[in-house]
Amino acid sequence: MRDLLLDIRACNYCEKYLPLGPKPIVSAHPETKIALVSQAPGSIAHLSGIPWDDPGGRELKRWLDVSDDIFYNPKNFAIIPIGFCYPGKGKSGDLPPRPECAPLWHQPLFDHMAALELMILIGQYAQKYYLEKDAKNTLTATVKAYHEYLPKYFPLPHPSPRNRFWRTKNIWFDHEVLPILQQKVKEVLV
Repeated sequence: MRDLLLDIRACNYCEKYLPLGPKPIVSAHPETKIALVSQAPGSIAHLSGIPWDDPGGRELKRWLDVSDDIFYNPKNFAIIPIGFCYPGKGKSGDLPPRPECAPLWHQPLFDHMAALELMILIGQYAQKYYLEKDAKNTLTATVKAYHEYLPKYFPLPHPSPRNRFWRTKNIWFDHEVLPILQQKVKEVLV
């Protein structure tokens, strides 16, 4: 696993497409229990090298009901985005993750994680990649049907502050989904 992570962090496969250059961000361990599969690091993570160290990350940790110490322990949570590098800014947010990373690196990573029990799929890119034809027509429908994907997957919206309108329109998420997510995380991390 150590050598694989070094190879990923040294990857420059799609360098010519990345406005800030390659800086793959990934965290995993052979004993990882939960994988957080999301879109791609944002500009803040690119600059700091620390994934989820932004308002969206604080919200995600609240959703999971975990402290920073638990969250950043790779034996608890692997952080495996669909695209490992910041893809750049688009018209209404960050660009989509680069399509090269997941096919190139995900399976070798997961092959090294024998203790993995749960993959939390954060946002539409992770859900489409892993759920494929089983994903619903919308992210909202997929998240609402989270129980259909258990015990392997748990789909979530992205916790970014940009999604506050989604949260306002879907108040069921806080009352129906988050308690089950928190319970599942506690069960797996015991």
